[in-house]
Amino acid sequence: MPEISSSKPYRIGRSKTGLGLFATQKIKKGTKIIRYFGPLLDSKNKKHDDIDNKYLFEINNRWTIDGSTRKNIARYINHACRPNAESDVNSRKRKVIIRAIKTIEPGEEINYDYGTDYFKIFLKPIGCKCDHCEKKRAKKRAEERAERLKLKLKAEKKAAKQAEKAARKATKAAGKAKSSKTAKKPLSAARANAHARGTGKPTKTKASRTKPLSRVQPRNTAKASTRAKRAS
Repeated sequence: MPEISSSKPYRIGRSKTGLGLFATQKIKKGTKIIRYFGPLLDSKNKKHDDIDNKYLFEINNRWTIDGSTRKNIARYINHACRPNAESDVNSRKRKVIIRAIKTIEPGEEINYDYGTDYFKIFLKPIGCKCDHCEKKRAKKRAEERAERLKLKLKAEKKAAKQAEKAARKATKAAGKAKSSKTAKKPLSAARANAHARGTGKPTKTKASRTKPLSRVQPRNTAKASTRAKRAS
């Protein structure tokens, strides 16, 4: 890790994405913080076209700074979608200066926007880890958790309502069955009382339905014939 003079308002420290550059003292808005430097690559040179790394800083269509050298302290500055610094490019002098666009407090990480092309190629596939994007993801996760909880509570409420409805239905059915049993008992008792008082219709027994009634014979046939003769 390259050494940094104590007079410089920054230091290299551990960041979310590895190493980063942090302010050691208050940096006012508009202050030039550090220069981004390295060998210049010419797009007209075929050998330079073969060089490819994530520290290439394009100045214009022809010139690009290869900032992969470890002496380039500015290479440790990370990307942010809501940065506190920006890259000030001077195409004529082929220089790039990192400048504060807002006041940076001691201990705060210095960052700037790498640009759309870099974001699409290097950051989008793995996900940007700047504070702004982390907050967006955290908010989205919180909303998803809230939605899942809402659906769960809704399902539980629906299940409880269905269970309550089934319980009421079962209670109602049990009440109907009980009332039908109690309604039959008074009817049979009333019929029994009617027969006991003699007001009901008598029922014929099996014997009375099958055996014919016998004729009554006179007790003394002899006496009856003698009386008939005397009368004559």
